[in-house]
Amino acid sequence: MSVATVIEADRVDKKPRKRPNLLGELARLPLYLWAAVVLIPFWWMIIAAFKTVPELMRNPPTFFPQSPSADSFYDPEYTGPGGDPDHVAGVFQRWDDVAGGFLRFAFNSFMVTVVVTVLSLLIASLAAYMMTKTAAPGRRIIFVVIISSMMIPWQVSLIPNYLLVSDLGMTDSYLGYIVPGLAKAFVVFFLVQYLRSIPDDLVHAARVDGASEWRIWWKIILPLLRPALAAMAIFVALAEWNNFLWPLIIIRSDELFNLPVALSNLNNAIVSSPGSMGVAMAASMLATLPTVVFFFMFQKHFIKGIALSGIKA
Repeated sequence: MSVATVIEADRVDKKPRKRPNLLGELARLPLYLWAAVVLIPFWWMIIAAFKTVPELMRNPPTFFPQSPSADSFYDPEYTGPGGDPDHVAGVFQRWDDVAGGFLRFAFNSFMVTVVVTVLSLLIASLAAYMMTKTAAPGRRIIFVVIISSMMIPWQVSLIPNYLLVSDLGMTDSYLGYIVPGLAKAFVVFFLVQYLRSIPDDLVHAARVDGASEWRIWWKIILPLLRPALAAMAIFVALAEWNNFLWPLIIIRSDELFNLPVALSNLNNAIVSSPGSMGVAMAASMLATLPTVVFFFMFQKHFIKGIALSGIKA
């Protein structure tokens, strides 16, 4: 090691280190308290899912499972109604009248969420492209109408939407799930702002080369919209995954229930069987995991999309 290197290292070591700022740490205290308030319900959900029935009924409650058990998911000692009250049917032992039980409800939620997310983003991107990169007549009026629809509470359109879906014969079907969820005004607004930051010269050059409008949208616009689409995919997917009121209104068959509706029926069972609380918590935990995984998968694109959406050309 050379003398110059030793001198430089000694100089670095002698640099004054920043002392912890007590005022700054105190300013973060509300943030820590807010995080605790948000996380405590999730912690309670997780520990309750792994508690036994006697421990769930204990008063005062315990904040750590003393005898962790997976009986809330599947209890091999459950003998049926009227059996041992300390053993209740787990998540995967319920809904015997539905083929697949809990997994069928998970499939319904997953399928509807994926289809609505993909189709709504494609439709919104096409609408945004038409309103920003083409000379379509009336595009500004259409954009104003779309923005105005965001100011109307969705509860106002609930009954008209139900009557329309009922007249079209789409109640109690996957179409009743999917078709009304394809129109996303906020997604169109977001993509319009994003597309305005993309130079028009790219589209003009493609038109000069003879590309059709469909080809420009598919080959040029969609790849450029990837960060914004990823950001919007999080909002759309989470909204559809947690959709409760609309499926509750239009669905009659148990086989078509999504997870929120199935969980609401499970929560009603707690009134007659308090020992089923652990089962409800286990089902809620299983329903929450996909959303957490999905967010962390797209977190990077989400932040990038939000940042770039404010850039103007």
